Amino acid sequence: MIDTKAFYDYLSSKDIDTFFGVPDSLLKDICAYITQNAPSEKHIITANEGNAVALACGNYLATGKIAMVYLQNSGLGNIVNPLISLADEDVYNIPVLFMVGWRGEPGTHDEPQHKKQGKITLSTLETLGVKTFILEENYKPIVDEAVKYMKKTLKPAAIVVRKGTFSKVKLELPLDSFSMSREEALKAMMKHIDDKSVIVSTTGKTSREVFEIRVKNNDSHERDFLTVGSMGHTASIALGIALASKKRVFCIDGDGSMLMHLGGLGVAAVNAPKNFRYIVINNGAHESVGGQPTVAFSLNFKKILEGLGFSKVYEVKTLEDIEKDFPKFKRKNKAALVVYVNQGSRDDLGRPTTTPAQNKESLMKFLRRSRK
Repeated sequence: MIDTKAFYDYLSSKDIDTFFGVPDSLLKDICAYITQNAPSEKHIITANEGNAVALACGNYLATGKIAMVYLQNSGLGNIVNPLISLADEDVYNIPVLFMVGWRGEPGTHDEPQHKKQGKITLSTLETLGVKTFILEENYKPIVDEAVKYMKKTLKPAAIVVRKGTFSKVKLELPLDSFSMSREEALKAMMKHIDDKSVIVSTTGKTSREVFEIRVKNNDSHERDFLTVGSMGHTASIALGIALASKKRVFCIDGDGSMLMHLGGLGVAAVNAPKNFRYIVINNGAHESVGGQPTVAFSLNFKKILEGLGFSKVYEVKTLEDIEKDFPKFKRKNKAALVVYVNQGSRDDLGRPTTTPAQNKESLMKFLRRSRK
């Protein structure tokens, strides 16, 4: 295991002291250390991984210094365009040091959404022309070689990180600001969603809680689509269902997911049929991967959603607010609901006991029956 502070200090000694990225559960300790120790002007948690590459390139243009971009391997898709059309040697030839969490590494147990990405992580980086190193406990020669390569060639390089690589770092979380947990809010809202409607829930703990609420209520799972991967695309999935179905579709998103591909939500708002309802649960954090903050609490979500094209936006901060406003929200065409909650989940929160394929099949059968 690598001492997290020592690794951070060694990067700094190599003049790598600027960081951009999207937090990852495998990188949560180094991300926590960066969050708590890097000056604010040298660390930005970005909306998506492509943004981080662009920031790193801009930083290099201004300083001539290499910045680090951290990400989960599932975010490699988001870096493809700025990597090969901006940083690549055939374009601007700008060095970027990637630190990539290796979810789904072959031979290790992981969730189904990470299996394919784990298999192709190294080959994807190779195809993209990124020289790749796997981080080991004796990390100094690896960092040295990566830095030497980037300075010589001005090409990007990547350090791939396995599970359990870094020593534990506790991220100091903000004090509770609201009266509800996410699970409490979900329970309260789901009571108002009838058995003819569909729920599309975002990746991470939200979908896990939706699944367990159904279990506790002895309800069927057939009306839910649990988005276990593809962060940032929940609204588009829900829109696709709503456009092709007469069922009312409730999209339950998270602040990090909403911000990751905000343009997609604008398309959803403008094209939303009368059966589409959008909910964003805002806890101001990437909670499922460690609790690092998003910029959500610095933004006015109500004005953003109105500007994107939603006809009416409700905001709720208490269970009483939900009881008062949710019935009005679900009756209003092109409506959106912002739900403010604290970070945190039960220690015994489980995972869905059905596979993604089973989830898909049961929902499709439900939707087919509804068309008859």
